[in-house]
Order: sequence, then structure tokens, then C-alpha cells
Amino acid sequence: MADTPPDPAKARFLIIQLMRLGGLLMILGAILILADKIPGPVPLGIGLLLFGLFEFLIMPIMLARRWKTPRK
Repeated sequence: MADTPPDPAKARFLIIQLMRLGGLLMILGAILILADKIPGPVPLGIGLLLFGLFEFLIMPIMLARRWKTPRK
């Protein structure tokens, strides 16, 4: 069989979903730190929460806009 090049749309979709998953895990870790379920300083919990929210909500939109097919 002939080798077909990988579909860039599938790779981009996977990257966006992994980014959302990473952001969600950061948010969950931050909640655990802030609720004193795991030891950690409060500023670390706040930082993880803010960065996790950014990665979960904002970064996928930014990547999708950057990767959008230009109109002709």
C-alpha cells in the first residue's frame, strides 16, 4: 500500500483536546491544593488554577484561529 500523509486536521484536533485535558488536570490539582486535600502553598494553587483556566478556555481558541484555513 502507498503511504498516505497524515491528516493535519486530526493532529490539530488531538493537540487541542490534549491541551484541554492538561488544563483540566491543572484545575483539579489547584482545587485539591486550595481545599487542603494535598499539601501545597496557596499561591501555587492559585497559579495552577489561573494557568489551567487559560489553557482550558483560551488556548484552544487561539490555536484554532491560528490553524484556520485562509479564505481564497
